Amino acid sequence: MEKEDLKLTSAEIGTLWGEYVNGTAVDIINKYMVSIIEDEKIKLLFEDAIKIFDTQKNKIRQLIENEGFPVPIGFTELDLNKGTKRLFSDIFCLHYLHIMTLHGLLGHSTSLSSSVRKDLRHFYDSSTNEGMSMYHRTTELLLEKGHFQRDPYFYPEENPEFISGQQFIGGYFGDKRPLSSIEIIALSLNIKKKIMEKSLSIAFSQVSQSKEVRKFLEKSLNASDQQIQSLGKMLKGDNLPVPMSWETEVTTSQDAPFSDKLMMHHIGFLLQSAQSYHGSGLASAMRTDLVTTYEKIILKNLMITKEWFNLMTKYRWMEQPPLAPNRKDLAKDQ
Repeated sequence: MEKEDLKLTSAEIGTLWGEYVNGTAVDIINKYMVSIIEDEKIKLLFEDAIKIFDTQKNKIRQLIENEGFPVPIGFTELDLNKGTKRLFSDIFCLHYLHIMTLHGLLGHSTSLSSSVRKDLRHFYDSSTNEGMSMYHRTTELLLEKGHFQRDPYFYPEENPEFISGQQFIGGYFGDKRPLSSIEIIALSLNIKKKIMEKSLSIAFSQVSQSKEVRKFLEKSLNASDQQIQSLGKMLKGDNLPVPMSWETEVTTSQDAPFSDKLMMHHIGFLLQSAQSYHGSGLASAMRTDLVTTYEKIILKNLMITKEWFNLMTKYRWMEQPPLAPNRKDLAKDQ
């Protein structure tokens, strides 16, 4: 069967819809950042990121339109206030591009795994390759500038070892075993993602035009800070370094470069994405105190996300994704 004879599945339409909405949100922030960045090497990365997404956006639009679905509104230049004061340092912008590239790579991989049609698989292959290239470039530039935060180093054992008893999973009573390398991977990644979420909550709360939005962002900020402290405590318990924060890379500007709708959407995206990272951390945790820590964080995130959803729907800021047919309504008498 030729590819044009295959209709896109619900999963394929859903991934395209999500890639478009989230991509346009990040694109607007990238366009603001490129306008304030002074470092030429960092600026070039953002210029390339904007060009890459512009091509991807047009392809996604074409795919959605060809199936007869409405293209989501997403985010546009109307969500960008040009000429506003600098809100972020150049280094923060570089960290932002690096972290959001990681999110993009995960998103493309998930979308690819849900895709069957050949043209769609090739599109996500291309998007993933572009994301990997950007990951390498942001990593190299962070290393060059001395701002890449490496994970803790280990010293090799002489021989492989096997787990020999229940003490391996202990965490509350008796001696705790040191964290495993697998647990440290998840801890470090979760902390870095939370640091970005906290820093953006600080920045957005300074410039938001709505008291209600500012109040929510302060809650998000406090929750992120508590979770960073909880996860960092696990690393400190083994005398391991904790990733440093980026709060000082946010300026004191109160001049809003973005719409409240965009800022709220972005924090919601980070909250929802965090749940998958927390879930991976929980799945890799084998120490009882670490398991409990992740469970508490996941529950708190769910509560914050519920508040976010209520606020987004109150102001009609959340676009509705394509829905399955409502068979009960269709079966009603005409």
